[in-house]
Amino acid sequence: METQNLIEKIIEHARWAPSGDNMQTWRFEIINDHHFVVHGFDTRDHCVYDLNGHASQLALGALLESIAIAASEFLHRSEFKLRSDTPESKPTIDVFLTHTPEVKQDPLFACLALRSVQRRMMLAKPLDSTQKQALQESIGRFYSVIWMESFANRCQTAWLMARNAKLRLTLPEAFPTHSTVIEWNSRFSDDKIPDQAVGLDPIATRLMKWAMKSWARVDILNRYFFGTLLPRIELDLLPGFFCAAHFALVAEHEATSVEDYLQAGRAMQRFWLAAAKLGLQLQPEMTPLIFSTYVRKNLKFTEVPKLLVLANQLEKSLANLLGTENAKKTVFMGRIGQGQVAKSRSLRLSVKELTLNQNP
Repeated sequence: METQNLIEKIIEHARWAPSGDNMQTWRFEIINDHHFVVHGFDTRDHCVYDLNGHASQLALGALLESIAIAASEFLHRSEFKLRSDTPESKPTIDVFLTHTPEVKQDPLFACLALRSVQRRMMLAKPLDSTQKQALQESIGRFYSVIWMESFANRCQTAWLMARNAKLRLTLPEAFPTHSTVIEWNSRFSDDKIPDQAVGLDPIATRLMKWAMKSWARVDILNRYFFGTLLPRIELDLLPGFFCAAHFALVAEHEATSVEDYLQAGRAMQRFWLAAAKLGLQLQPEMTPLIFSTYVRKNLKFTEVPKLLVLANQLEKSLANLLGTENAKKTVFMGRIGQGQVAKSRSLRLSVKELTLNQNP
């Protein structure tokens, strides 16, 4: 086995950064021993959840933070330069590494590959003040945390998530994503979500596999057999009740540029890694933010009128939960708590598969 060089070692650890549906919307190009390029791309053309590429940009920010953390382990600082001559749909970032013996190794390094998504129920044991302080400190002074942790708050948020689930599960424009991102009969997947990690019981999983063969099957289940009821209960309502808290990461100002979303992604990753370091489990809850942004920006995302009405109702519910201004400035939402480490999870493509100029 060939010995990895410095950049390959950094990529080996950084590649565990989260991305929507495990898309891994980046590739690497090694220029020399201390310079490589991150070629980002987004999925806005075919994924309704990647509004203007923002979800992919958040993920890319998480990757950059992971690179910085991994570089520190090898006593290097990393400098990032976003190229101004590349389109927003393909953000391209030069990464320069500088050997600095006195650099402090980041204590979150050990959590890069451990961090994962837990879609199943957690304990409802509240977070203590020390845990919440560590999580707040992890994201720096430009972001704050709103906690929804009382029973009433958890119920309100769980119901919001269940209603959002009805929107996404009955949305024809979401079917191309739902039908392609799951790897069936799998505990692990290099580039998708294994079905065992989704959080459904075996019977519901088999039904979902059958339905995902075509939109006509999904539509039949939804129209005549309450097809969204079981997954909404298992994936949204019950997990929403059984957790320590739901949370929102709120920026000082509303994110508008690629740079804003990259910085938000870096904060998101540090929060998630800090949670892993505390032994806590986490699940993102991003659809309320995505669809409320469609509504606020007056952007049409479906041809189904009743779903547009539902989205408007959900936008108001989110504003009621977080406050109108906070809802605009929220960059990440999720639920958190103590629980078992996920037994099934998404893996990642190898360094060779992610690097453009690797020799075969």
